[in-house]
Amino acid sequence: MLMLSGIVVLHITAVILLLVATIDNAWWITDTVSTDLWGHWELTGLMWHYTNLKNYPEKYLQTIQATSVLACVFSILALFMFVAQLFTLPKGQRFTVTGILQLVACLCIMIAASIYTAEIHTDENRGGYGHSYVLAWISFVLTFILAITYLVLRKKSE
Repeated sequence: MLMLSGIVVLHITAVILLLVATIDNAWWITDTVSTDLWGHWELTGLMWHYTNLKNYPEKYLQTIQATSVLACVFSILALFMFVAQLFTLPKGQRFTVTGILQLVACLCIMIAASIYTAEIHTDENRGGYGHSYVLAWISFVLTFILAITYLVLRKKSE
C-alpha cells in the first residue's frame, strides 16, 4: 500500500511539473525577455509586455506546443487509468495500459524539449534556458521512471 501511494504521489508530481513546464513563461530567459511556448514577454520600463512569438520557425513551434500538451493529456489519462485498473482488473492485467500511456507521455515531452533545444534560440548569444525548460526535462525523467515502474509492477503481479 505504501508503494502504491508513493507511485500516486510521484505521478501527481510529474503531472504538475508537466503542466507548469507547458504553461509557465520561462523556457528562454534574458534580463529583459521571457519566452514560453505560447508567447514572448518583454520588460519595457517597469512593465512586462506580451507579444506573439515572431521570427520562430512555425512548424517546429507548433510541434513543440502539440507534443507538450499531449504529454500532459497522456500523463493525466495514465493517472486515471492507474486508479481504474487498480480496482477493476485482475492481477496480471493491471498497469499495462497505464505504463503505455505514461511511456507515450514521456516520449511526447522528450520530443518537445529536444526540438526546442535543437531548433529554437540556436543563434542567440545572450540568455539561457529557464526553469520551465528544466522542468520539462525533469518531468521527462519522472514519466520515464513511472512508465518503467508500471510495466515492472505488471510483471510482478502475474
